[in-house]
Amino acid sequence: MASSADISLALVAGEASGDMLAARLLAGLRPALPGARFHGIGGPRMIEQGLVSDAPMDTLTVRGLFEVIPRYRELKGIQNRLRDRLIAERPSAFIGADYPGFNLGLEEQLRSAGIPTVHFIGPQIWAWRGGRIKKIQRAVSHMLVIFPFEEAIYREAGVPVTYIGHPLAETIPLGPDVAAARRSLGLALDARVVTVMPGSRMGELKYLAEPFVRAVKLLAARDPGLRFVVPMVGERQRAYFDEIVVRAGLQDVELQLTDAGSHTAIAAADAVLVASGTATLEVALFKKPMVIAYKVMAASYMIMRHMGYQPWIGLPNILAREFLVPELIQHAATPEALADAVWAQLHDAAGRERLAARFLEMHHSLLRDSARESAEAVLKVIGRDAVGARDMA
Repeated sequence: MASSADISLALVAGEASGDMLAARLLAGLRPALPGARFHGIGGPRMIEQGLVSDAPMDTLTVRGLFEVIPRYRELKGIQNRLRDRLIAERPSAFIGADYPGFNLGLEEQLRSAGIPTVHFIGPQIWAWRGGRIKKIQRAVSHMLVIFPFEEAIYREAGVPVTYIGHPLAETIPLGPDVAAARRSLGLALDARVVTVMPGSRMGELKYLAEPFVRAVKLLAARDPGLRFVVPMVGERQRAYFDEIVVRAGLQDVELQLTDAGSHTAIAAADAVLVASGTATLEVALFKKPMVIAYKVMAASYMIMRHMGYQPWIGLPNILAREFLVPELIQHAATPEALADAVWAQLHDAAGRERLAARFLEMHHSLLRDSARESAEAVLKVIGRDAVGARDMA
């Protein structure tokens, strides 16, 4: 058997959630393949795990259907150049970390050229665009899924699949330390805290920053003692958020912007106002009540709402198969409605207890050793078992 130094794995993530997921996978692979080369496109977490990123991950980040159009040629050019290089290099496998619009097309071309492909995580065909399963059948050698109900869907479609659990369920404690989080942020232990998360992507901030801050203004008028924390993921996002706030004339609203990380900000909260996406699952795993909002370009929304298969958009509600927490979508996501929904949660102690119990059940259902499970699946795809690879190192 060749040594791990002969193995090359190419990976691509297009946004922060994919970066986090792929970093966990790399953490599981590195002990088994100490000499392997990991390269492609990824973010800071993947780079920390040894990825050589050939381009900044931000170059791929885009949100919404129509928002893609102005950047289509640019993104297609990146995809084509990457395809040509990987076909020439012949990596042991290609791993697409989420970002299906870009990665599935690339995977289809690579697999047709004889390069094994792993997609991590399964596109939400159970939510919308179920016709995409045919493309997945052509593009993906092995699918890694992070929700238990997904395994049967892909198996029935004939796509090799492994349920690995959700990495967030491992990194977030079953019982969050609220006091420590508040001390870290300089907040009083008896303060009432609302964490505001309008998104990490520019497209999310564009549509949600202003209504979220206007909702904060309304809440502060009702209770001047409330404290509002806004986690920032980077200087670029912070600058854009500040620009939107100033442009809307809301710079007088008292917000505590923090670089301490979203997990600290969520742990400190009594309630969270959050953009739809992976962050909603983070909030659920911290056992916090939340109000979920979703807004995109009007034309994108008109198309997307006719493509959905279920009434929920928030991951906690999808996993529960019911509206555990409010969802305010597009025109319904007004500052007044957002403020009212958060206010109701702040004043419903019994409801918060019920939510915490449901979210704890959810946490246990998602808890696996995802780094090990995902790494073992990839090792099988490239024809190596974890024990044998470690013994060779």
